[in-house]
Amino acid sequence: MGGEEFWTYFWVVLTFGTYIGIALWARAGSTDDFYVAGHDVHPTINGMATAADWMSAASFLSMAGLIAFMGYGGSVYLMGWTGGYVLLALLLAPFLREFGKFTVPDFVGDRYYSTTARLIAVVCALFVSFTYIAGQMKGVGVAFSGFLGVEFNTGIMVGMAIVFVYAVLGGMKGVTYTQVAQYVVLIFAYTVPAIFISLIVTGNPVPQLGFISNVKGEDISMLEKLNTVVTDLGFLEYTQTDKSMFDVFAITGALMFGTAGLPHVIIRFFTVSSAGAARVSAGWALVFIALLYTTAPAVASLARLNFIDTVNESTYIASDADYDTEAATIVAEGGKPIPAWFKSWEKIGLLEVTDKNGDGIVQYRAGADNEVTKLDRDIIVTANPSIAGLPAWVIGLVVAGGLAAALSTAAGLLMVISSSVSHDLCRRTFFKGMTDQQELLTARGAAAGAVILAGVMGMNTAKLGFVAQVVAFAFGLAAASLFPVIVLGIFWKRMNREGAIASMLTGLITTFWYIYHFKFVDTDSSHWWLGVSPEGIGFVFMFLSLAVGVVVALVTAPPPQDIQDLVEDIRVPGTRTPHGIADAEMLPE
Repeated sequence: MGGEEFWTYFWVVLTFGTYIGIALWARAGSTDDFYVAGHDVHPTINGMATAADWMSAASFLSMAGLIAFMGYGGSVYLMGWTGGYVLLALLLAPFLREFGKFTVPDFVGDRYYSTTARLIAVVCALFVSFTYIAGQMKGVGVAFSGFLGVEFNTGIMVGMAIVFVYAVLGGMKGVTYTQVAQYVVLIFAYTVPAIFISLIVTGNPVPQLGFISNVKGEDISMLEKLNTVVTDLGFLEYTQTDKSMFDVFAITGALMFGTAGLPHVIIRFFTVSSAGAARVSAGWALVFIALLYTTAPAVASLARLNFIDTVNESTYIASDADYDTEAATIVAEGGKPIPAWFKSWEKIGLLEVTDKNGDGIVQYRAGADNEVTKLDRDIIVTANPSIAGLPAWVIGLVVAGGLAAALSTAAGLLMVISSSVSHDLCRRTFFKGMTDQQELLTARGAAAGAVILAGVMGMNTAKLGFVAQVVAFAFGLAAASLFPVIVLGIFWKRMNREGAIASMLTGLITTFWYIYHFKFVDTDSSHWWLGVSPEGIGFVFMFLSLAVGVVVALVTAPPPQDIQDLVEDIRVPGTRTPHGIADAEMLPE
């Protein structure tokens, strides 16, 4: 076993042993433990768990890869997700916590006094969660296939088995404390190689400053050099984008407002004891998130520079068995062999070279002459330490971090799916006589079924796109369907049942149709409505959904007075009981 392989297994076995041990230690014994970890998680601990929940495979594995190859155009993901968390933490989370309902459908059902509204909210939450988790499972496949050297689908199946153990057994209590450990792993795995690479390229140990520093030994900034390198190869300048400004604005908006409707993030604010603790934990989460998000642009730009330097104009080696011998011969002759890390990812099927001119040299170019014919952007962060030639223990640490990031959010989403099925559909709607133990058993069964379905969806994400793009679709669906009814439910007491139902249906149907149509039926981007991509359309339809909800509410009867009083109450801190209101009887439709 080589040094790199040893350290990879060392970190993965150590971290996963920790996760599973925590899940068994914190095994849920009641529905309160399973759904909201008993409401007694410390705000700082919850902030760390929220950060891990937030920084999914899209943030850890895909975002830097996006920025690396899209340049300025990829920054919409950075801006949208950062702004979205601030919006959620300041505008919505404390009020939802004051209301006391730990799922979005539960909030919608009670706020809008309607079983129908609850059911539609469940459908919206499931659409959002399954779209989101499809992206996460692709990340799981990328991480595990790279770690084990197996096919992509096999990697997903291994990840499914791990998630099953600590999500289905531990519930939210197990997931919360597991996510704390995962955050520690993923933040070290992200920042340590960034510090190493920043030192190597710029001499600055702070990646956020190395990003704007001069290249070591040269009188040119790192970004300026990168611009020159990519334009010489025919690519768009790194600090430019080919997206229209309106589409950039729409994608950023969809990611921001979609955050506020993401069920798996909202539920985290119910694991603490009060609305005040929710505010504190939101602040801590923002600090923990910022550590990774401010590092991502540096990781991206340094990775792009190193990728071009190591791959472009390298001599291709077809044989895996004779790689070391052939590489040594090429070096002895003054050449540059295709890197070993490239061959590893090529074997898995996530990188591919086609020698179009038959010269045996890899030309990485823009356009038809490009011989790197397949390049999965989601591998860049995992491959980055190998590209930069970092020590084996750092390479192994990054693999463990990628696995932690992919699995942490997948587990949080499974909690949303299981609670939507067992609590909102079964106990609150169809089987109101269920006991706690029956509900807990149903929740575990729903989580197990969701693991299997999510894995199947993850195996079929190739048509949808890379991890962050698939996740962006989920944010768009959440922005158009859930955000309007949540924000109007909190801040406008005149919003009623009919308006909420019309708003959710409008947002869900229009956004889902647009994404489906332009990803599977008509893939010509010139046909996009107003030039808005499927990733950004949720922002446009959010305003349509808001307008429909307001108009329908104004032309129908106002909500009952007790509901209007309830809306007034939740905006005043300390006027509600800590763990929510009693479950009221649903009014007949």
